[in-house]
Amino acid sequence: MKTKTLWITETAAMLALLIALQWVTSYIPKPAGQFVTGSCVNAILAVTGLFVGLSSGVCVAVLSPIFAYLFGIAPNLATVPVIMAGNAVFVLLLHWLAKGSVHKNIIAWLSAALAKFAVMYALVVWVVCGLAADALLVEGVLKKPMLTLLPATFSWPQLITALIGGGLALFIVPSLKKALHRAS
Repeated sequence: MKTKTLWITETAAMLALLIALQWVTSYIPKPAGQFVTGSCVNAILAVTGLFVGLSSGVCVAVLSPIFAYLFGIAPNLATVPVIMAGNAVFVLLLHWLAKGSVHKNIIAWLSAALAKFAVMYALVVWVVCGLAADALLVEGVLKKPMLTLLPATFSWPQLITALIGGGLALFIVPSLKKALHRAS
């Protein structure tokens, strides 16, 4: 029972921190806002996955875009599942690959950031602005200008923010583990 309570508490704390940072950084004008918010979100996702655990990291990764949409950070409702998928891939790869040596952690960080970027870009280009575009336009979920805006938003900025956030987490997590007496 103690373990379950700790998981709920730590997951809730990381989600609350993520929501607070999304809300505070949502006032930063674009395009700088995307980089600040995205980097903060990715740092929290990475810290959650590496420090709290995989299930907690995935939980926060999937819930994060819902709050991003509610705060007006996610550009469109159609992008919420895309962000969920990208966040989950980022957390999964970091958690699975970042084990032990600095070399492995760097490979995990670069792989996770690249994979997040690739997943999000592919889903936006091929699914949202490709296969599903006509239906989303008819339903009013997307407007015509979004078909050119979304691929730009979900391209290289996603890689940059994942690299910044993941890099920050790799510096933060060892200190957290040491401060809270957790095994490395």
